Amino acid sequence: MSMDVIYFDSSILVANKPAGLATIPGGWEDASDSLVKTLEMDFGRLWIVHRLDKVTSGLVVFARTAEVHRSLNMQFERHVIKKVYHAIVVGSPAWDEHTARHPLRINVGHSHRTVVDNSQGKPSETTFKVLERYGGYALLTAIPATGRTHQVRVHAYALGHPLLGDSLYSAPETDLIHRPALHALSLEIILDNQPCNFSAPYPSDFEQALNNLKAGH
Repeated sequence: MSMDVIYFDSSILVANKPAGLATIPGGWEDASDSLVKTLEMDFGRLWIVHRLDKVTSGLVVFARTAEVHRSLNMQFERHVIKKVYHAIVVGSPAWDEHTARHPLRINVGHSHRTVVDNSQGKPSETTFKVLERYGGYALLTAIPATGRTHQVRVHAYALGHPLLGDSLYSAPETDLIHRPALHALSLEIILDNQPCNFSAPYPSDFEQALNNLKAGH
């Protein structure tokens, strides 16, 4: 499988993950059927820093040394790394910008959903901003300050605007896109005391969904 590698050097590798491919192997999946194992065939040992949902496209950064791995992990823990997602949601929010702070509990039930849980959930924060409106839909930026599983998806759902195509979180059926409409657009890390910015273009299914919405389909 050909991977879209955005950048690599002796310290890091940044890839544009396609939707439908796991970041790391699952317990029941072929170990080679994951982003990290596919990349390691060409680039050697990679260290996991973060991951995207299998259904989410966009930027993933890997460390290429243990030292850089420690540095990036610390940046994530201290919320130094800046991640920006683009999401298409169902409905047109009443606000232009809103920060969701619903506490989240992960891995609930047979479907392994993440749920809002005010008593047992972990503190979670995502800032949303409306970029464009298309009648009954909207394109948002989503900037998570924390990194809970399915965080952007659940916070959008909790605000009454599930992601287009996200049937796990109650979005209606659609032919516009066959997965949750979420793309990890940009990422900023610190490397050698300098900020490094990376971005990944929309995949074709996300782009097509937007074009159809703009055309009023």
